Amino acid sequence: MSHVPHTLAEEFPQFAARISELKQQGGHFATLAERYYEVNREVHGAESGLTPMEGLAEADLRKKRAALKDEIYALLTADAEGVEG
Repeated sequence: MSHVPHTLAEEFPQFAARISELKQQGGHFATLAERYYEVNREVHGAESGLTPMEGLAEADLRKKRAALKDEIYALLTADAEGVEG
């Protein structure tokens, strides 16, 4: 279990510039990114003991973070494929 926050740029370093660009544009990606950061902060708080939380609630937050990360990755890779192809 890591006690370090997982930023999107750290999770997807190959897309760091694109993440920043899409967040600045607003829209669906920016909304997903903000939700990811909110959930990520909650997970980090639980993992570090700053926010007391039951194990099942923490596990649910981790699942939510993973689902958001999957959706964000899908958007990043779909966009990259559209640019390349």
